[in-house]
Amino acid sequence: MPNRLSNENSPYLLQHANNPVNWYPWGKAALEKARREDKPIFLSVGYAACHWCHVMEHESFEDVETAEIMNQHFVNIKVDREERPDIDTIYMQAVVAMTGQGGWPMSVFLTPEGEPFYGGTYFPPEPRYRMPAFRQILLSIAQIWRDERDKILQSSQTLTQQLQQTFNTPDTAENEIGPQTLEQATAHLMQAYDQKYGGWGQAPKFPQPMAIEFLLRQATRGNQAARGNQTALEIATHALRAMAQGGIYDVVGGGFARYSVDAHWLVPHFEKMLYDNAQLALAYLHAYLLTGEALFRRICEETLDFTLREMTHPQGGFYSSLDADSEGEEGKFYIWTLEEIQEVIPDPGEASFFLAAYGVTQSGNFEGKNILQRVLDDEQLAEEFDLQRDDVPNKLAQLHNLLLKKRARRIRPGTDDKVLTFWNAMMLTAFAEAGRYLHRDDYTQVAERNADFLLENLYREDRLLRSWRNGQAQYNAYLEDYASLILALLALYQTDSNLRWYAAAKKLGAEMLAHFSDPAGGFFDTRDDHEALLLRPKDLQDNATPSGNALAATALLQLAAYELNTQWHDHAEKMLSTLALQMVRYPTGFAQWLCAADRAIGPSREVAMIGERNHPETQQLLDALWQSYRPRTLSAHTPYPAPEAAPEILKKRPLQNKRPTAYVCQGFTCQNPVNTPAEMLAQLNPGSDA
Repeated sequence: MPNRLSNENSPYLLQHANNPVNWYPWGKAALEKARREDKPIFLSVGYAACHWCHVMEHESFEDVETAEIMNQHFVNIKVDREERPDIDTIYMQAVVAMTGQGGWPMSVFLTPEGEPFYGGTYFPPEPRYRMPAFRQILLSIAQIWRDERDKILQSSQTLTQQLQQTFNTPDTAENEIGPQTLEQATAHLMQAYDQKYGGWGQAPKFPQPMAIEFLLRQATRGNQAARGNQTALEIATHALRAMAQGGIYDVVGGGFARYSVDAHWLVPHFEKMLYDNAQLALAYLHAYLLTGEALFRRICEETLDFTLREMTHPQGGFYSSLDADSEGEEGKFYIWTLEEIQEVIPDPGEASFFLAAYGVTQSGNFEGKNILQRVLDDEQLAEEFDLQRDDVPNKLAQLHNLLLKKRARRIRPGTDDKVLTFWNAMMLTAFAEAGRYLHRDDYTQVAERNADFLLENLYREDRLLRSWRNGQAQYNAYLEDYASLILALLALYQTDSNLRWYAAAKKLGAEMLAHFSDPAGGFFDTRDDHEALLLRPKDLQDNATPSGNALAATALLQLAAYELNTQWHDHAEKMLSTLALQMVRYPTGFAQWLCAADRAIGPSREVAMIGERNHPETQQLLDALWQSYRPRTLSAHTPYPAPEAAPEILKKRPLQNKRPTAYVCQGFTCQNPVNTPAEMLAQLNPGSDA
């Protein structure tokens, strides 16, 4: 008989709807039941693409005897961390405080008042991995709750006080941010870099797209504060090449897996998350713009095309993730035997070429099968098979397509088809920038359609919402949703000049300031009218996705430039100054903050363009502006005269010589208006990316 999760909308919760566990979603009914029956709460947090979440479900939550213990002694609550990052953040901090580490599935025991007292991640059904059996834990906690409750209550109160101190202690110490901040952080990233395999850290190894973006910014130049750090560029591009070889990157169908379980990017944790692919598509795009290297453009486009093919709702929203498992096995959808490849590529010469490229063998490189990762580069393949080097990528692409058609007939991994505002905004930014920089009108149209979808389906009655599925939008949006959507709409506005996007971004900015601001500085993660939880979270550190506060600081800097608002700019700079030391000491944990600091330190510029969009001279100005990567430049465009809804930077700007005109501005001051791309680029500095 289905439990209460059968009425939920989240694919993750619905996966557990037929468990014998009497699961509740988070809410009043569960919390009141715990108080009424004087039972502790077992809180289980995970997400649909999580492999070990599936393992624990199969081993424990589908087991009748385990479920009987859970139902007898606990009120059991399931939470999708992607829909409720507030709950996940609070109790993950508790688990880390108790155990020194975190992860999913997250398993936490709470008092009826929601105070945590014991927790961990995955627990096995039998004692192993130096962990007790899950049933042993359940029975032990039930006994202590019954016989020695004072110990639990004391522990929970102490831990709750620690959590409140962690989240609510204001960061008031300000330190000057300047070029030295960026230089020191860059030096630390260089020092920690894995020169052999690429990336940062050992197994498991994560892509770190924000750190790569920061290094790419340090490779660009700008007047008065020349970056042009060639070593930063070499490290960033080395990391991108290492991942593009395959393993973590799906060379057949495009797109990146969540992380590599080894240090050399071979064996991925096969789940594919929207947020990883959004961030990595942008990193590869920016690397292409800086280097002109065709590989980077190809990976960017393949990743976006994968998203369109496999992670896009018919109405324009982007799905959250693809599962790691299919047919009960992790990675089965993505791996190959030698015989399968030879069957798909019947021509012996082409098969030999492909097998050599990826080192495919009978014994394989992963549990008797083959994960495709390049072992010979283009030059080596060209030499071995007597080809022109430039012909190798196209030849491989043709063979990849054969394998993709074959793979399409396999049983697919599950899709978490909910649409999250935050993650959609990141992918919207990727499509908007790719459309602008690569002159891909089809990508621009995808971005416009996604923006329409979000504003029409996830913005209701002056309130942004978090999650949408099957026509139903729900849950308050969080700071990260607001800030990321502001940035995405501004990126799209720069691509197509539609004032609708700018007006929506400005409105969301006002709401963010009104409902999320912390009087002590920065922003809370939740709105001021959000449901009361154990505490009001304020997470500052970047993780797999940028922190809401880092995104908010970035959004304020951009909105301030458009609206000529020094107060917003100062607000963002104060946020950055309170984290200056952390940025330098822990750059991979504060990489989005570093990107924001890069703009704040500058020199940053705004280009206000006046003239009809379809006028050839207007288009020439726009094309010239975006012919290279300009991470510290914003653009705004309007016909003459500027309408009331236009950004302030466009207002009271006359045409020069009655022709389309560009105003190059810096620090709220503009230079003389110009009419030609050459004059505009001269003001921006020829060859620079200010």
